[in-house]
Amino acid sequence: MNKCFHSVTLDVSKCVGCTNCLKRCPTEAIRIREKRAYIIDSRCIDCGECIRVCEHHAKVATTNPLATINRYPYKIALPAPAIYGQFKDLNSVAFIPEALRMMGFDQVCEVAHGADLVSCAIMERMKQPDCPRPLISSSCPAVVRLIQTRFPELIDNIVDIKSPMEVAAIEARRKFCEEHHVAPEDVGCFFLTPCAAKMTAIRNPLGHEKSAVSGAISFLEIYGLLSGLLRKHAVNPDLAHFQATGFGVNWARTGGEALAIGVNEALAVDGIDNVIRVLEEIENNRLPEVRYFEGLACLGGCVGGPLTFENMFIARNRIRLLQQMLPKTRPEKRVRNEDLDLLRPELYFEQPLTSMENSRLDEDFKTAMDKLARIEKIQKQLPGLDCGSCGSPSCQALAEDIVQGFATELNCIHLLKERLSTMAAQMVEMAEATRE
Repeated sequence: MNKCFHSVTLDVSKCVGCTNCLKRCPTEAIRIREKRAYIIDSRCIDCGECIRVCEHHAKVATTNPLATINRYPYKIALPAPAIYGQFKDLNSVAFIPEALRMMGFDQVCEVAHGADLVSCAIMERMKQPDCPRPLISSSCPAVVRLIQTRFPELIDNIVDIKSPMEVAAIEARRKFCEEHHVAPEDVGCFFLTPCAAKMTAIRNPLGHEKSAVSGAISFLEIYGLLSGLLRKHAVNPDLAHFQATGFGVNWARTGGEALAIGVNEALAVDGIDNVIRVLEEIENNRLPEVRYFEGLACLGGCVGGPLTFENMFIARNRIRLLQQMLPKTRPEKRVRNEDLDLLRPELYFEQPLTSMENSRLDEDFKTAMDKLARIEKIQKQLPGLDCGSCGSPSCQALAEDIVQGFATELNCIHLLKERLSTMAAQMVEMAEATRE
């Protein structure tokens, strides 16, 4: 797995060294040194929280430009369900696929349809006797990487089924190649994404070696062109060709996945800080009644992603209204058994998820224990205010940085102030002694 790629990157020219991102990063992946932020690769989960809070737009998401689709003779669009909530006066979800075809895509496969397929697969998984409790959703890559980073004990609870994005790409490419008699390598499948984590999941796949998705295009990249087509009323929607159910579309909102699966003992939580608190409860066996956990890094679900255009609350309400216009058919009634059977060889993870080492102090055990003792000693000397003025997110993080050689005790302004006060008093004493 390529551990070097991260969609979330820093534009150094715009960074002023404020501590907004430092304080909000859920995995303490950011440091401020020499008046500039930098991101620790091994800790970053690409949740995009720093993009959301940076007033100077110094944090950016690396996605594919729309022109990338021209690298392939045939192009398939994979619109995330959240896209249906981005446009005003959208009277039918079928407008979006037709508009995407007008933009240059040969075919459109709704990721909401992939969500229907995944919902059916999860329902099957939950009926198996070896199903862990709670089973944890694998749909949000930021949450999966959070578990790999901070909660490795819960990795085995993650459902071993690929995300709707991957499943939609697999099915769309297979069907297109069969219908048009073309080679799979000539077909590019592009996910229209509301978040940076999906781009990272394409380059660094979770549970499999290579992604079926060719690239990710931000909502912000295509919003202007799509909205222009919709405003001109140049699109003639055909709902008969829309594959997904309302349950699949509703995956864009918090709780939509749990509702599609139909499990009463499901818990849906959004916002990375809230997800962390609930995962701590699960890790400590305090939620035994929960059978399924749907964790979403963004508030509101995917409609609240950092690469969306519309206000999260408005988009969430639009999704609610649009999905009500679709037939109330449940996914297991809409998805044919033969379609699911064709996908089974590629539906599940091909390799187990593993923990991400990000806090190992040293390869040598004795050296690591010595460093841990030094960290505890230094931490007792620090004020415990976790103010972030030192450039580290907390006093404990500063102590670790000092021991690892990335900072000094004088990075703490409170210790520096005390040192300067002591030096000033000593200088006064020396001056007085000289006069005598």
